[in-house]
Amino acid sequence: MSTNKQITSTVTDQGKLEIAIAESQRPVPKEDEVLIEIHATPINPSDLGLLLGPGDINTLKAENGKIIMDVPTAIMGAMKPRLNVPMPVGNEGSGVVIEAGANAQELMGKVVSVVGGGMYSQYRCLPAASCMVMNEGTEPKDCASSFVNPLTALGMVETMKMEGHTALVHTAAASNLGQMLVKICADDGVQLVNIVRKQEHVDLLKSIGAQFVCNSSDDDFMEQLTAAITETKATLGFDATGGGELAGKILTCMEVAARKNATEYSPYGSTEHKQVYIYGGLNQSGITLPNNRTFGMYWGIGGFLLTPFLGKVGFEKVGELQARVANEIKTTFASTYTQEVSLEGALTLEALMVYAKQATGEKFLINPNS
Repeated sequence: MSTNKQITSTVTDQGKLEIAIAESQRPVPKEDEVLIEIHATPINPSDLGLLLGPGDINTLKAENGKIIMDVPTAIMGAMKPRLNVPMPVGNEGSGVVIEAGANAQELMGKVVSVVGGGMYSQYRCLPAASCMVMNEGTEPKDCASSFVNPLTALGMVETMKMEGHTALVHTAAASNLGQMLVKICADDGVQLVNIVRKQEHVDLLKSIGAQFVCNSSDDDFMEQLTAAITETKATLGFDATGGGELAGKILTCMEVAARKNATEYSPYGSTEHKQVYIYGGLNQSGITLPNNRTFGMYWGIGGFLLTPFLGKVGFEKVGELQARVANEIKTTFASTYTQEVSLEGALTLEALMVYAKQATGEKFLINPNS
């Protein structure tokens, strides 16, 4: 029997989160499917919700080949649907098609990228239609991150256009996704205000062509941000932090900038709608907004997820975006990784403590077949 190893995450009815490598039979593709030998799959922040999820990282330990954490009693009730169910982890990845069903023979031997869950696995069987076929000369490591970050960054620009905005604000902007967004906006003529929290991140973004970079650790951050928004007239923000005061600060600076550009007075503030979308959770605290309505009455805070966005824009637009990613995978959408590990290497205490921090410049890549 040909076997398949994959990383799973399980919440037990004993109040434990267990991360382990499970072994099963290697899948066989149906007539419209392909079997992909996975060679590269990234650990994205979006993967950690399932991988680590409700576990208390302060109780982290290794035992009998597993990573184990306690699950706080207060949230065990919400875990009922996944109790004692080993859940495969990993949103996206890339590899080589080694078997194909009768209707998918043209993909044999092709390097493809896929998003479909369960990618921290030696082999993955998926519909041929879900594969992004890469151009000749592209290696799996080049295109491991072809979906989540590239399509999210492109989705931000598309959302801006669809909702009638003309410029963007982006937080945690030195991330892989943030660097992609800098390049996209430069190529597409879109003005972008980047927010980071370290001078080294300012220098990094400036080095790849970013014009507006604001350091939230500086004493004059609000002045920096207001000046940048005033110049760009940005009224749409995407926030990767997801908690704390940053979303409110962005809205406040948008309002100050809008009033500077206003030609008529309104007691309710500017009449230009200001919007911030939360798409990440780097800050797990609640969103804090100022009590004095410093951003007027025309504003909104909402959530942004890639899958609903792709469903909204339709098949043809998704195809256009994917083609752009494939064509620019080594330039605009290139990703860098600080460590490449095996399945076993991803489950060491040392590795987990690094990638769990979600720190800029600490991105891991798993090669399940190494």
